[in-house]
Amino acid sequence: MPQKRPISPRGVPACPSGVQSLPTQLAVKWYRVCVCVCVGSGGGGSLPARSCAGRLNTEKFLVFLRYQCYYEYPLLTYLEYPILIAQDVILLLCVFHFSGNVYRAVPYIALFVASWFLLTLQKWVIDLAMNLCTFISAASKFAQLQYLWKTRDSGAVSALTWSLASYTCAARIVTTLMTTNDLTILIRFVIMLALNIWVTATVLRYRKTIFKGE
Repeated sequence: MPQKRPISPRGVPACPSGVQSLPTQLAVKWYRVCVCVCVGSGGGGSLPARSCAGRLNTEKFLVFLRYQCYYEYPLLTYLEYPILIAQDVILLLCVFHFSGNVYRAVPYIALFVASWFLLTLQKWVIDLAMNLCTFISAASKFAQLQYLWKTRDSGAVSALTWSLASYTCAARIVTTLMTTNDLTILIRFVIMLALNIWVTATVLRYRKTIFKGE
């Protein structure tokens, strides 16, 4: 049995901030699914890029969910992740469907299922996977920043989406502090919050620059 991480004596709040942030996450995910269905071409982007992004998102959510289950944390601290994983799988299926070969998604779904069991073979495996997810997430957000710095054009980037992501991270920090006090999770969401705010500020900055130029 894995050693449980310390739980705050205050327990789980009646309405955890993680659950409060669920509607914003659902809105963003379902917006992407609807765009994919309406456009009928994987959401208007290239198939490799969108399928890769979908796989990475699903793997990150899967690792986070498995991490929470492995340490037997309260259900309400990770209740939204099974829903988010299901939405990402639906989005991935839509991308492959509109590419003309939905069966290409089968190996990835098999990989997700296998990962669920492989992640907990050893304690160090799940801990390493969690840290790697933090690194990959930070790298992807920093890549978005570099793109904005290079193009100085935020027209294709939604400030609202990044603002909602910032709110979600802040909510998860509050939930973690009120329940598990897990340092690994706290570090992850503090880094994500800082980068999300940075991206949001950069998007707004270049958007204002464009408006002034016009």
